[in-house]
Amino acid sequence: MQKAWLCLLAAVVSAMISGAQAKENSVGAPGCAHENPQQCVNLALEAMGGRERLLQVKSLRLQTIGHTLLMEQSYRQAPFITAYGRGHITLDLAHQRLLKETKLTWPEADQNRSDSDITLIVGPEGGMRHTTGGDSPCSLADLDAAREMLALGPVRILLTASDAPDLHFELPESLRSTSHAVVAFTWQKTPVRVFLNSFNHLPDAVETTQEFHDFWYFWGDVQQRIYFDNFEFYQGITYPTNLVKERNGVVWSSTQALNVEFNVPIDEKAFAMDSATVKQSAASPGWNISFHTDNDTSLAPGVDLFLGPWNSTVVKQSDGIVILEAPISGSYTQGVIEKAQKLYPGIPIKAVLSTSDSWPHTGGIRLAVAQGLPIYILDLNRLLLDQMMSAPHTLDPDALANSKKSKAPHWRIVSEKEEIGSGVNRVELYPLRGASTERQYMVYFPEHHLLYASDTLALNADGSLYDPELMHEVAQAVKQANLKVDTVFAMHQGPIPWDQVVALIDKAQHS
Repeated sequence: MQKAWLCLLAAVVSAMISGAQAKENSVGAPGCAHENPQQCVNLALEAMGGRERLLQVKSLRLQTIGHTLLMEQSYRQAPFITAYGRGHITLDLAHQRLLKETKLTWPEADQNRSDSDITLIVGPEGGMRHTTGGDSPCSLADLDAAREMLALGPVRILLTASDAPDLHFELPESLRSTSHAVVAFTWQKTPVRVFLNSFNHLPDAVETTQEFHDFWYFWGDVQQRIYFDNFEFYQGITYPTNLVKERNGVVWSSTQALNVEFNVPIDEKAFAMDSATVKQSAASPGWNISFHTDNDTSLAPGVDLFLGPWNSTVVKQSDGIVILEAPISGSYTQGVIEKAQKLYPGIPIKAVLSTSDSWPHTGGIRLAVAQGLPIYILDLNRLLLDQMMSAPHTLDPDALANSKKSKAPHWRIVSEKEEIGSGVNRVELYPLRGASTERQYMVYFPEHHLLYASDTLALNADGSLYDPELMHEVAQAVKQANLKVDTVFAMHQGPIPWDQVVALIDKAQHS
């Protein structure tokens, strides 16, 4: 009798503990008040069509149309100019591969050159891009986006959550005035949160915090939220055909699936990739590019241009060194500074000039701030750069994040003509206030009749101007300031005669 009583007591205690745990696990979970996180995800799986039906989807083909806001460009801030894309995406879920065929319409291109065709192929070992110009390794950003789509896209997100050993509830949130249960877990070291509608249990959004390898790299820890919307019924599965991507609280892109097909045949030829190209993609350093010193071009005594994907220039003045541009990354800018100190040992760095707000152009500014250097920035760009300097970098701490002392930027605001230094290598800074150049300034070397035109000058393969409007606005600014220019260079262009540029502007105006 006593033994039976003890067994009953143990069962009651166990039930109370289980009930308490279930209550604790479901506290604040709208629509899942009596379920634990796993059971809540199971309800969501059933709402989409059921676990078994989703597991049976081995491939997926989408016909898509979408747009992306070009936040990274140095034209103007919000509202942003927009790029458009249309094409097909094939997901081989069984072998973790993606094929994306896109016709891209790029608004910044020259007339009649806005459309381009790009095919992206990604597999477990890496990926490649195919264009009319040939094949090339895809970027780390391409690899990340493809792998996220395979694991965290609409067909797989709930299955991935269900398999996560650390699945748990977080505080509920309201989306579109509707309460949502939030289940969270870790995927490949990335924290993931899924918002489940309290009424229909469907996943309405997926949120991650991570360091991206596209233009958002410079913002450190970025919160991305992808909204699932426009649900439609396909082969027993309720599928969200519209994905809206938001980063750091700002809507960035939207993609609409016009047609959805499950379990399509896989064409192995379409997924074929060159193994050497694939290896290069996986080994890419992303935006954390190192500075190379083998392309030194002397523009004048004490004025050294280092050509690369983004050009930097070292200017020796009587009282210190001026670094013209701190682009791409902290490691790149650190290399520029070290090269300047080797060229002119014992001479301090007195200033850094950052002439544009385009994100890769400002990638090394956090390093300059960490070193306490004065940085000349355009007045219109201060708000953006203040935000970039205060952006958290806990996932991959850089020099500024690792700085033991809190360092406020030493901004030198350029709102009108500024002069730096004296002697033969003195420079003058002039804001460009054109419709397409208002967030840039140019740098003039009076003694050398030399002009640095920020991010406005680039030549096409046929020798024509990439964007004649940009250089037209530079020419207007040169005329207004009454500058005598013999040679011009820029962020992506080596030195060329000014007369050649003027002729190209005139040709573009009359063609």
